[in-house]
Amino acid sequence: MASLPDSTDRAKAIIDAMESIEKDYTSLAGTLPKAEYTALDNAVLGDLLRVFNDPALQKANGDIFGRIYEYFLTQFADLKAHDGGEFFTPISIVQLIVNVIEPDHGTVLDPACGSGGMFVQSAHFIERLKKDPTKLATFYGMEKNPTTIRLAKVNLAVHGLEGRINKAITYYEDPHELAGKADFVMANPPFNVDEIDADKIRRDRRLPYGLPGVNKGGKVSNGNYVWISYFDAYLNARGRAGFVMSSQASSAGGEEARLRRDLVKCGHVEAMISIRGNFFYTRTVPCELWFLHKAKSKQFQDKVLMLDARSVHRKVTRKIFDFSPEQLADLTSIVWLYRGQSERFVALVEQHLDNAVLEADLALKPTEDFTAALEEAREAIASFFKGKDFDAFVEFDKAVAVSREDASTFMKAVSQTKKTWAASKRDNEALKASAGTISELADRSHDLARQLDHVSKLFARLVDTAEGELNARDDEKWSVRDMRTAVRLLDERRVIATGHLHLIRYFTRHARWLQDRFPDGKLRDVEGLVKTVSFLAQLMEQHECGLIGQAKVARDCQGALALDLVAEDRDGREIAAQRKLVECKERPACNREIFSASPATEAEQTIRAAALIGVQATAMRANRRAIGLRPADLAKHRLGFRIRHAEDLSEAQRLGRAGKEKMLRHGVSANCIANMPSSDALVNNKLSGYAIFLSIPAWR
Repeated sequence: MASLPDSTDRAKAIIDAMESIEKDYTSLAGTLPKAEYTALDNAVLGDLLRVFNDPALQKANGDIFGRIYEYFLTQFADLKAHDGGEFFTPISIVQLIVNVIEPDHGTVLDPACGSGGMFVQSAHFIERLKKDPTKLATFYGMEKNPTTIRLAKVNLAVHGLEGRINKAITYYEDPHELAGKADFVMANPPFNVDEIDADKIRRDRRLPYGLPGVNKGGKVSNGNYVWISYFDAYLNARGRAGFVMSSQASSAGGEEARLRRDLVKCGHVEAMISIRGNFFYTRTVPCELWFLHKAKSKQFQDKVLMLDARSVHRKVTRKIFDFSPEQLADLTSIVWLYRGQSERFVALVEQHLDNAVLEADLALKPTEDFTAALEEAREAIASFFKGKDFDAFVEFDKAVAVSREDASTFMKAVSQTKKTWAASKRDNEALKASAGTISELADRSHDLARQLDHVSKLFARLVDTAEGELNARDDEKWSVRDMRTAVRLLDERRVIATGHLHLIRYFTRHARWLQDRFPDGKLRDVEGLVKTVSFLAQLMEQHECGLIGQAKVARDCQGALALDLVAEDRDGREIAAQRKLVECKERPACNREIFSASPATEAEQTIRAAALIGVQATAMRANRRAIGLRPADLAKHRLGFRIRHAEDLSEAQRLGRAGKEKMLRHGVSANCIANMPSSDALVNNKLSGYAIFLSIPAWR
């Protein structure tokens, strides 16, 4: 079409092409722009077609048009050209989410998909694994704005992907019916929405923890925890989720605090990453990334990785920040350490150091080229200053000698470092030793780069001085053209050489950044960066509890369960243990033998509390139905309780919450209740094997 004559109606030709594409790709039906072209001048359309007919684009391979589309989406968002820019999540934020949850297969859902960036970056992640995303992953999205849906569908198409994106208001609609089925959930939902109709979602199965607070107008006070609950509910038993969330969500009080507590107690929250402000084109405030994992290992069930990335960033424009690829890798490696994947952390350190050595090797030829150009420049200008006692030339001449010497020393150091690196081991301790050697080379490269910058400026200044103050243009030995060429050539070679020299230090500093914070290749708390938080430990400290009681299902017996009742201290050391057989009855009684004698020690009190939960779990397994726990008159019966049947799961959950609250109201405030088995797990006979109570320091 670029060759069409000016007399041709280019708008009609483009529209015909768009319709032809939609016929061939049914997923794009009704999506591509058409009428918009009629608003443009025919000559403008001709210029536009010629731009996209560039031979370089015709020869380009890989995902070139996908990258171009991503670029335009970024510019589109920066101009806030549509929907306030909310349709677009910055690529580096999406990449961090992808790096943490690793969506490499199965069902990938974005319930607030915008322009589809989560899907595209998931596909790039799979491609980096040398696999085909179209065969391994299926993308599902929901989006309320029709124009944004068009952007998303085209975004997927230009990347060679397909997805099932439906128009829906996710608060009230679930067109894909993926609750409990998604392998991965990713999203950047709207923050702090206060217009959700509480009655419309009150019985939604995607709210396993109940509704957050409702205002007098019948609206959910803040929609953040509606989104969070939905994301959790969509995941299957091994699913992972990563999403952007308002920083307010992690500290909100009231019903939101209860929801947050229940979510953490169930063991699904894996990590939270704090992001500084100005990462988004439309939000200047900081935010947080939340990560859920339904299949966390038992040792991490009550632990959450808290990562503060607010000091990690690079500046894109005066107002916008993002992460560099290396910063993304460094942050991701901390999550690897949390998961016990030390080998991946060590491999990243090795990669940083290897990149530093590679850049040193690549810097050799440009450094030689710069040195040669510098000698030619000196020779060209020296004849003019011969016999003249001019301080600026003397300074330049000395700088040339220093540059020559520094370049020679650097090249020898590169040769020696390459040999040492090739012969070194790649374990953590050996890499720390190698980092010391490579750091010395990095310091040399930094000094050399500064020297090259300095001598280049001196030469350019000397040429200007000669022509401006010494009338060099009138001298027959002076060629203005040759001198300007020498200045340009020297600067071009300086840019290439210093580019490689700076990267040596850049990669080395990333390796040292990781090694300085995690010297043993294992996760540890680093002030201002990372901390592993134990929910149970926080509760123990908050309520001054000293022990943890656990009821673990040891084995099924005929008509009974064998429960191992254990009391542990804050550090996980076992203080006391006891095995009890709990009978499975249709309506089990209090099983008073467990509670018959007054407890003599805090450890016995802890075991008694653990047994209480064990009996409840037994009843739920025996009856295969939803049951809620409600304490009776605690002041009179000292942890007496009764089992109450419920008709459905939501009622059981309500009764369970009411029971916990009643225990606190009746003076057992120190009885910090944590990790009650979820009703749905028990009803489906999927009791994972334990329930946790915190000890009661003193009986009421």
